Amino acid sequence: MLKGFKNFLMQGDLIVVAVGLVVALAFSTLIKAFTDSIITPLINSIAGGGTAGKGLGWSINGQKIDVGAFIGALIYFVIFMGVIYFLIVVPYRSYMQRRGKTVFGDPPPTKECPSCRLADLPVAATRCPHCTTDLARAA
Repeated sequence: MLKGFKNFLMQGDLIVVAVGLVVALAFSTLIKAFTDSIITPLINSIAGGGTAGKGLGWSINGQKIDVGAFIGALIYFVIFMGVIYFLIVVPYRSYMQRRGKTVFGDPPPTKECPSCRLADLPVAATRCPHCTTDLARAA
């Protein structure tokens, strides 16, 4: 039972989704701090109401542009992403390398269509999916 649970947790897709979710939640916090600390007071100051608080920033029509709270959220985001990378991604990548699988590695090489300039085509592609140019003759 525990071996099955371990295998479930160590699936590549599950870890990628979990890391993506954590990044999205941290980014959401950053966006919320930006809107709560900068955008909302700007909008309120245009409307002409509110009171100014203390901290790093400035006041416009009694509304505090709280740059300090946004900088704090930005620092939180950077630290949080570092912790996620070093405590989850790096150990998981080394674990999967020991099992013979590559995760979170460099993307495979790609090429560009000479006709429509569509990028990210696989190197082995023989026809552009966008403009149907024969890539074997164009190369």
